[in-house]
Amino acid sequence: MKTDTPESSRKAQIDALLLKLPGVSTKKINGLGAYFVGDRMFACISGHGVGLRLPVATATELQFSRDNVIPFQPGGMASTREWIQIDRAEAADYEKDPPLVQAALEFVKAARTR
Repeated sequence: MKTDTPESSRKAQIDALLLKLPGVSTKKINGLGAYFVGDRMFACISGHGVGLRLPVATATELQFSRDNVIPFQPGGMASTREWIQIDRAEAADYEKDPPLVQAALEFVKAARTR
């Protein structure tokens, strides 16, 4: 009997992309798959998208320049200026976003030293 759901398969593909980065770990927060560097979250799965924490200027620019980027509002929560969500129909397509993933990781790591 197959137990994989589209959501678990999607999370497995995103895990494969993010967990290969040095120092990245995952855990569930409010039922969502969240990704951390140290003790700070830099990415989170919500619906058909992945939220990333980025500098405000980068997040704002992406929301205006890409049609698959929206404010990150997991579970209908209010969005913040540092969080965006990239929606992709296929989880494998997140392989196209390594510079953004790396930028989110570096942004959160740098915030730890402020």
